[in-house]
Amino acid sequence: MANDETNASKLIDEKIRELGDWRGETLSKVRGIIKDADPDVVEEWKWVKATNPGTPVWAHDGGICTGETYKNVVKLTFFKGAALNDPSGLFNSSLDGKVRRAIDFKESDDVKEGALKKLIREAVTLNRKSKRS
Repeated sequence: MANDETNASKLIDEKIRELGDWRGETLSKVRGIIKDADPDVVEEWKWVKATNPGTPVWAHDGGICTGETYKNVVKLTFFKGAALNDPSGLFNSSLDGKVRRAIDFKESDDVKEGALKKLIREAVTLNRKSKRS
């Protein structure tokens, strides 16, 4: 597992470097916040296919969120976002979904570090509860 995680971390590093713009900076920033919120988080690289080089995923007792980059947004999609309490209103995308919720960060957006850490920790707690039942 350590080898897979090391490879995933290197691929995420490469992705950030390749972007070389505000999207790379934002992905790097949210990655740091995720790791701060949960030092035991596991980095994964999933869904590689001919049309997609792959997607960063953060997990702890199950998936927490993905970190996708598009032309105009960096998107964090929470696997169980609909079940999370979001008093700060971070979720601004995929709001109609029954399970997932996402945060789209645009170039000029500030990342609300404290609120994002709370969301990450709540997602980990939810994964742990799901794993026990």
